[in-house]
Amino acid sequence: MASVSYRHVYKRYGDVTVVTDLSMEIADKEFVVFVGPSGCGKSTNLRMLAGLEEITEGEILIGDRVVNDVPPKDRDIAMVFQSYALYPHMSVYDNMAFGLKLRKTPKAEIDKRVKEAADILGLAQLLDRKPKALSGGQRQRVAVGRAIVREPAVFLMDEPLSNLDAKLRVTARAEISKLHKRLGTTFIYVTHDQVEAMTMGDRIAVLSDGKLMQIDSPRNLYNVPDNVFVAGFIGSPSMNFFDATLIGEEGNLYVDTGDFRVQVPEDRKQAYDSYVGKEIIFGVRPEHVHAPEFAPVNIQAAPMEATVEVVELLGHEQHLFLNSGRNSLVATVDTRMSVGFGNKIGLVMDMSNMHIFDKNTEEAIR
Repeated sequence: MASVSYRHVYKRYGDVTVVTDLSMEIADKEFVVFVGPSGCGKSTNLRMLAGLEEITEGEILIGDRVVNDVPPKDRDIAMVFQSYALYPHMSVYDNMAFGLKLRKTPKAEIDKRVKEAADILGLAQLLDRKPKALSGGQRQRVAVGRAIVREPAVFLMDEPLSNLDAKLRVTARAEISKLHKRLGTTFIYVTHDQVEAMTMGDRIAVLSDGKLMQIDSPRNLYNVPDNVFVAGFIGSPSMNFFDATLIGEEGNLYVDTGDFRVQVPEDRKQAYDSYVGKEIIFGVRPEHVHAPEFAPVNIQAAPMEATVEVVELLGHEQHLFLNSGRNSLVATVDTRMSVGFGNKIGLVMDMSNMHIFDKNTEEAIR
């Protein structure tokens, strides 16, 4: 098993820089997820680690060994791709055994590893089948099994669930999480889906335009995002943002958006004192905007009004898309609240879960 280190890594294609000064440490046996929108550099980071892309500048280490110039086959990694890339003319058994045969692994050892991996993944009854006779989920497990039999120091997974339907993805991500616990190996996983990232990773690296925006636990990314990008990317529906001004009046501090004004809790005032009178970005998550009659007890509630434009009922909750004048927002409210298009309703914001960001840098103010 091994740790992974990126040290001031850059990747350029001519004059275009797609990865900028990436530095991070991934511990042995950790499950780290790279997440971000298309084109943010997450797959490129994985491919540089695998040796499929050359590093323009910096170093990548697996364990204590710099692997910049080490061929992919000698890096002790195994990769699962978005397209399962199974050999259609080979059985499941032969697909899983193929890499070991190339390495001239003894036949008895190949048989032992393939059957152990098949048992772990629930493929024992499918070893004689060809890929065309398998479902999408079964093919995905075969691709994972082909990686497992290698017994690598690091598993790399590049959006392996993106070809599965929604229900199967939920099951498959749980299987991969259990597999990580069972194997006790370092996993690095790439996805554009923040729900996958939040449910699977020990830590999540959020990327944008080739830059690492924040790496932290799922809980910290959600509760204490470092900047506007992370705050907006993590969480579904996305955080509400408002251009606002911090106003001080009679010893109190208010966030004034022009459409509504909400009071900053007493215990948060000191952090924002230097921004009084300045423009800021005010953020609050949809799940922290409530109908007054169904609001949690003991929240630091700030009232406001808005007009309903769209209602999305999801069974256990409903999303209200609202307009408060110049500003639009989303609220996740109790399904017992009966509302429809055009209704003007009262809401309360839980200000103990508010976020304020610097207008110029978009960095969080704490």
